[in-house]
Amino acid sequence: MAEHSGTELGTYLRARRALVTPADVGLPAGTGLRRTPGLRREELATLAGVSVDYYTRLERGRETNPSSAVIDAIARALRLCGDAHVRLHELAELASGRFTEPRPTTDDTVRESVHQMLEALRPMPAYVVSRFNYVLAANPGGRRLLPGLWDWPAEQRNVTRYVFLHPAGRTLYVPWEETVALSVAHLRAVGGADPDDPRLTNLVGELLLKSPEFAEMWNRYEVLERGGGTKHFAHPQVGDLTLTYEIMQLSRTGGQRLVVYQAPAGSPAEAAVLKLDVP
Repeated sequence: MAEHSGTELGTYLRARRALVTPADVGLPAGTGLRRTPGLRREELATLAGVSVDYYTRLERGRETNPSSAVIDAIARALRLCGDAHVRLHELAELASGRFTEPRPTTDDTVRESVHQMLEALRPMPAYVVSRFNYVLAANPGGRRLLPGLWDWPAEQRNVTRYVFLHPAGRTLYVPWEETVALSVAHLRAVGGADPDDPRLTNLVGELLLKSPEFAEMWNRYEVLERGGGTKHFAHPQVGDLTLTYEIMQLSRTGGQRLVVYQAPAGSPAEAAVLKLDVP
């Protein structure tokens, strides 16, 4: 799975180009069979205002110093926005050697104050995940919200792994495919600055081997930093429920995040949450 930083930009460009059809950007599809699932290189180059030769060298890793203006033009041609646009700039900096962000630590120790916070948040389900989505700590509701995850050894308790490989994880979220696609895009985003980290490469390698659905989603190269939203659960113990959630970065932890779920007061979802909060 590991990709050298000099070619990561090309991998990203090829993957994103395959997702954009001529119709998406107002181009005629033309006649005959298209060998390329998305835009051809020459179409993308024309839309971005660069030569085909220059763009081809970018994809092949032979051009490693594109300007910010060129990256912005390519992002517009690829219809990238938000995190996906930022990721393109990061990869360009990686390719040029300008990217100097310090490598995050891999310490999975959860501070005692965070454990206390998890208890204080009860009955709201809450848990702490590492940079690559390993669950490091949880309150009772957080544990029961993900049925079966704690049956695995600690080193396997990864949310992305859970949704693809655990039978309960494959039926817990509604709709499943949309929810897990967001999880994959988030993993792409948080792993982008250090794609050779062993915990990431081991996780992705296992999922590529065991889950065709993960492989298909991973190869889309979609990137999204998640900050909160709504999730729908078909929970085997408490039934269907819809919860809002927030994701908060924990400072000085190397990427740990606190995930907290909430339900409207007096709602059936709140009643279900109370059933989950059992010591």
